Amino acid sequence: MSHNQAMPSQPSFSARDSAFAMFIVVSWGMNFVVMKHGLQSFTPFQMGAARYLLAALPLMLFIRPSGLPGRWVLVYGITQGIGQFGFLFTALKFGMTASLASILMQTQVFITALLGLIFLQERLGRSQWIGLMLAALGLGCFGAHFASSQAGHSSVTVLAFALTLCAASSWSISNIVARKAQQAKPGYDALAFVVWSSCVPVIPFVLLSGWLDVGSVTGVIQNMARAPFSAWLAAAYLGWIATIVAYAMWTALLKRHAANRVSPIGLGVPVVGITAGMLILGERVSTWQWAGIACVGVALVFVLFGEKILRRNER
Repeated sequence: MSHNQAMPSQPSFSARDSAFAMFIVVSWGMNFVVMKHGLQSFTPFQMGAARYLLAALPLMLFIRPSGLPGRWVLVYGITQGIGQFGFLFTALKFGMTASLASILMQTQVFITALLGLIFLQERLGRSQWIGLMLAALGLGCFGAHFASSQAGHSSVTVLAFALTLCAASSWSISNIVARKAQQAKPGYDALAFVVWSSCVPVIPFVLLSGWLDVGSVTGVIQNMARAPFSAWLAAAYLGWIATIVAYAMWTALLKRHAANRVSPIGLGVPVVGITAGMLILGERVSTWQWAGIACVGVALVFVLFGEKILRRNER
């Protein structure tokens, strides 16, 4: 791809794109509370198998493949499925809190921007730089909160912290894969891409659970069959809402916009995640967290509407 093709003028987010972004932020913000509930009954790998089994079925029986070469579907399924959620579920099981996970996962914004510059030659616009600086300030506020907390976060281990950063890195790689897939076949079906890539993690997750959790695949199936309805309801939310609907929207945005423009949308997730923690789990929000929420919220506004705001001010 030529240099001129790599850096076209970036289109503004349409009303539909902004609606997609808001749905993604809310559904993924609720993700972490739902994951915590599901992991009370499933092991991390069983949670992954259940999530992607429900994401793939029954839709793959009715939706044709996306038309992309199989390698893109395979690599996306590995990075976004096994990588991102294998690491994340394990981190949550090993003591990572839902609220801190929702924050640390947003390091994918900075990793995606770096990878996009290296592999896609995607430069950052003015509004993106402003948004990223505000987001960095917000994440710093969140970090200050956790560094200063004397209670409630002692269960977060170095291993859980490292696993969460691995999950964020895997998410960033999957963003680049989606953009490269768009370059390979611009008209591919985002929903079909997500549905068929959801088939990829199921068997590896079952095998990993059989190896590391219970000692046999039969034991995995028995454990999952005995899980309560509420655990499967959590898996259904993760599979259908957070994966099929939200990731189809996310991939559709990545088809139309640069990866370093789309990835900061995830900065709104901690705001919803912390709010859900307050309302559902009774978590308290500190002054540092409120400051971080404000910075991240303004950063999200700049990512979505910054170019329009800057152009209007220049007139």
